[in-house]
Amino acid sequence: MPHLIPLLIRNTAERLGERLALAYGEATLDYATLWQSVETAARGFLELDIGPRDRIAVYLPKQIETIVALFGASHAGAAFVPVNPALKARQVGHILRDCNVRILVTSADRLASLADEVGQCHDLRNIVIVGDPRSPGVNTVSWQQVMELGAASARTGHRAIDSDMAAILYTSGSTGLPKGVVLSHRNMVAGAKSVASYLNNTPEDRLLAVLPLSFDYGFSQLTTGFLVGASVRLMNYLLPRDIPRAVARHRITGLACVPPLWIQLAELDWPAEAQASLRYITSTGGRMPDPLVKKLKSLLPTSEIYLMYGLTEAFRSTFLPPDEIDARPNSIGKAVPNAEILVVRPDGRPCGVNEPGELVHRGVLVGMGYWNDPKRTAERYKPAPGQDPALPIQEMAVWSGDTVKMDEDGYLYFVGRRDEMIKTSGFRVSPVEVEEIIYASGKVGEVAAIGVDHPALGQAIIVVVTAPEGAALDKDTVLAHCRKEMPSYMVPAEIVEWQSLPRNPNGKVDRKLISSELGNPLKDAAE
Repeated sequence: MPHLIPLLIRNTAERLGERLALAYGEATLDYATLWQSVETAARGFLELDIGPRDRIAVYLPKQIETIVALFGASHAGAAFVPVNPALKARQVGHILRDCNVRILVTSADRLASLADEVGQCHDLRNIVIVGDPRSPGVNTVSWQQVMELGAASARTGHRAIDSDMAAILYTSGSTGLPKGVVLSHRNMVAGAKSVASYLNNTPEDRLLAVLPLSFDYGFSQLTTGFLVGASVRLMNYLLPRDIPRAVARHRITGLACVPPLWIQLAELDWPAEAQASLRYITSTGGRMPDPLVKKLKSLLPTSEIYLMYGLTEAFRSTFLPPDEIDARPNSIGKAVPNAEILVVRPDGRPCGVNEPGELVHRGVLVGMGYWNDPKRTAERYKPAPGQDPALPIQEMAVWSGDTVKMDEDGYLYFVGRRDEMIKTSGFRVSPVEVEEIIYASGKVGEVAAIGVDHPALGQAIIVVVTAPEGAALDKDTVLAHCRKEMPSYMVPAEIVEWQSLPRNPNGKVDRKLISSELGNPLKDAAE
């Protein structure tokens, strides 16, 4: 079995060389050709003097060269840094400086947008331009030249073992700038094996990759597919309606999305061919409201639905099998294979049945910490609870900061994030719970609950919503539903209508950005 990221492709190429591995638009690569391209790119990077575990960043949309560059970097013995193409220059510049990127692979237009940033990236030695056969400036080479260098080279990659750093994935940080989660080869390969085992992936699967590759589960579409010999089709969609059409056209069997995207997809008419081909769908990056799950079951009656919970620091933590969805609405399931999930009190003691506590993830999927940030690493990566004190080297676990509870059968239920909980009238209120109740009314499109300062309540609950598809928003009806379904302390103080809700680069509704843009409408009204 593979123990390094690039070997996911090599091992499959040895078994299934002629099978389709990767597709983008009209371009396709079988496994043998994909592996040959990865080898060539790796030698090309070595000719640019990349060192062991040096960082190679790739700032491109999903396309063939993106995949070859990422896996080629890894095969050279470097660490790859997939940069979300939705990020702006300031954020990209921060990433390039933060992890001391040596080689940047990008396009000419994206490089132009970074003109004020790359000059401040003093560790950056080479910029590789994709899509232009020319070298546009000093320290730049074309992708074609890199592949030519690799084709003429006999160099082999720096030695690597599975505990070595393989990638740095940047996620939203509390300061507004991304923070880098360091993952080893072992983390990422074990994650692929874990997910493929419960999704029952086979070489017959055709996966549609719509999520950003900088998002751990977006990249997982590649590693899971390559592990089993499935084919992966890359897609940079413009509108949600493009996705069902692609599913139908390419007979996709597996589709992964985040809840905000599923909300939009659930409102569309799906072609019969798409409904017939989808063997399964998955959701992660937030809890799926039960009404949305029911709508998707009706829309895609022959597709299995896998609901998952995870965090980049430990990849995937839990999943709920499709046959448990009706019996356990709103559950995030149990631990994925090869992981243990604990629910603990602040002192690390285990919680009782249905007692809220912090979710702690232990096992091989636990990452290596935050790049160049020992303070935040120490806050999130701490010794696993319940270890024998005689053990001289303590195992590290990820303390998620998420509050969950476990029922008598061991199934977990998400309560809320510790840093997003709203404290009102002496009660701690989960914004997720507020959002799910309001969404269940059927009278809104999307919804985000925010806590704002209030002199009497501590915090008041403000709900920002979009109108339902094809209809006007009726705030009075929504509030009447809230009063019927919520305790009085949970009922929103105000409902604010927006045309759309902002998302972070991974497609999740961005509560922090909403909060900063919203301000405090109660205070504004009083003034």
